[in-house]
Amino acid sequence: GQPLGPRRLSLKPVPALPDMEAFLREALAQVKRRARGLLAPELCLQAVRAAAERPFAEGVRRERELFALLLASGQARALQYAFLAERAVRRWATPGGASWGSAAAQPVRTAAVIGLGTMGQGIVTSLVKANIAVVALEQDLEYLNKGRKAVMVLLEREAKKMEGGAQTLDFHNPARLQFTVEFDLLSDVDLVIEAVFENMALKKEIFHKLSKICKPGALLCTNTSALNIDEIASATSRPQQVIGTHFFSPAHVMRLLEIIYGRHTSPTAIATAMQLAKALNKVGVVVGNCFGFVGNRMMFPYVQQAVFLLEEGSRPEAVDQALEDFGFKIGPFRMSDLAGLDVGWRSRQEQGLTGPSLPAGTAARRRHGQRYSPLPDLLCEQGRFGQKTGKGWYQYEKAGGRTATPDPWLHNFLSHYRDTHCIKSRFIDQEEILERCLFSLINEGFAILAEGIASGPEHLD
Repeated sequence: GQPLGPRRLSLKPVPALPDMEAFLREALAQVKRRARGLLAPELCLQAVRAAAERPFAEGVRRERELFALLLASGQARALQYAFLAERAVRRWATPGGASWGSAAAQPVRTAAVIGLGTMGQGIVTSLVKANIAVVALEQDLEYLNKGRKAVMVLLEREAKKMEGGAQTLDFHNPARLQFTVEFDLLSDVDLVIEAVFENMALKKEIFHKLSKICKPGALLCTNTSALNIDEIASATSRPQQVIGTHFFSPAHVMRLLEIIYGRHTSPTAIATAMQLAKALNKVGVVVGNCFGFVGNRMMFPYVQQAVFLLEEGSRPEAVDQALEDFGFKIGPFRMSDLAGLDVGWRSRQEQGLTGPSLPAGTAARRRHGQRYSPLPDLLCEQGRFGQKTGKGWYQYEKAGGRTATPDPWLHNFLSHYRDTHCIKSRFIDQEEILERCLFSLINEGFAILAEGIASGPEHLD
């Protein structure tokens, strides 16, 4: 029975909720939890509060004030920079003169993944989601079945998030995804990604096999996080088609894909890897070949300083807290526990930095004339590999647990270690933690730029 003339919504009073204050308080707590350290989500909530509590004109005025505040903030500038940097890295170039403007990519319709550990599982999932047919290969049936189960769980989870569900992914169709122990099934794929663990001899053996089995145009990629691309390529008859595609864990979630060219890698191979990154909805960054490339090479001194801080008197939770309060999603020790301490341990053993192959009389805390901390090695010798074993720099509720709690055993272990090496423990403040970890990371970035491993600061960032 009301006239249908225009009714101005802004003139209607906002109905008051009985528990408005409690509701907004809970919403703020949620925002702070999910978007820790971020200004915009908190200010959005303040704008909503103003709209609910004040007359319309006042609410709009408050929203405008908050917007102006954000517009002038450092966070806005940083986000704009990140947005533009992600687009700048598409325009890649190598010192040899190859570049995005002149290189053409090959089509990738079928791919193979070798190794179904954590990394391999995530890579298979990413490829299936990108509508690329996949052959997944493992060394024996036991590992294959284990890997298949884990991949299916990941794909079911991904399908739930998509509108069409499992039908759109169609991963039960063997033409889209097949699991095998037979290398010969790789003879016709457009691209192979090797994702076995970091062992040079094993990788070279696989690449030698691939260059005999794969079709002439197939791209041979290695998901190594630090090993020399040229040495891996030397095991093949086609080094121009060998390239590093370093995914970050978990591979189906993390958006960065580090693409590493070797001495002989062709411009077509680089363009194809970049095209793959785009198909997988990842940010591909082209970098040169050196130990650790860019991502891990910058992480080494950062994590190393964090461990030195423990030697001198700090604790894992204090170091992580300082870096997380600064804005990192996850501190170095929680990150190590998540990735698995055994990964770095294996790499240090390969480099001859630790283990029984060390020459007699090697000082515990020096390697190659540099300061070295054996703390991570000692934890690994105790079988503390992080979340996967339920104990690492922290303790977890069970093996595979996610909730890190400070571990009294580790605190005792650290004080015993300091006594053994006559290190006088001291209090280390947040400022020192931040400066030592961040400056070592930044300095390494400048060294990478100076050596031409990355072609611009946006690539590092």
